[in-house]
Amino acid sequence: MGFQLTVSWDNSVQVADDFSRDHKITYGSGQVIHASSAPEYKGSEDKINPEENLLAALSSCHMLTFLAIAHLKRLPVASYVDEASADLGKTESGKLAVTKMILNPKVVFAEGVNVDHETLAKMHDKAHVNCFIANSLRSEVEINF
Repeated sequence: MGFQLTVSWDNSVQVADDFSRDHKITYGSGQVIHASSAPEYKGSEDKINPEENLLAALSSCHMLTFLAIAHLKRLPVASYVDEASADLGKTESGKLAVTKMILNPKVVFAEGVNVDHETLAKMHDKAHVNCFIANSLRSEVEINF
């Protein structure tokens, strides 16, 4: 199984003595987003940046894996909200990287379904271990629930 997308940039937006960081990402599904670098790196505030895309991929993958586990356990979920964050820092070799990502999923199970803290922790651990995005990352991933 493979996945594809297209990142495209052109020099149509002139920036004095510099270049525009704005670009377009067209996903294999046909969805198009307008992206840029983070504002701290001369990007546009109103566009998605690579760091946010990376964090979104991790958060989304963890959620989908968690929901699959809950479904297999016959524990219906009513809602799932994750207010995730990421830290940019330096690696041991001094390279700039996303060094830590924090997931803060808040899961509400269907009415009448009670899940104790230990079971919830095991479900999140299993979701993390089986999340292929998490398995693809070198940075630390922390999950707070």
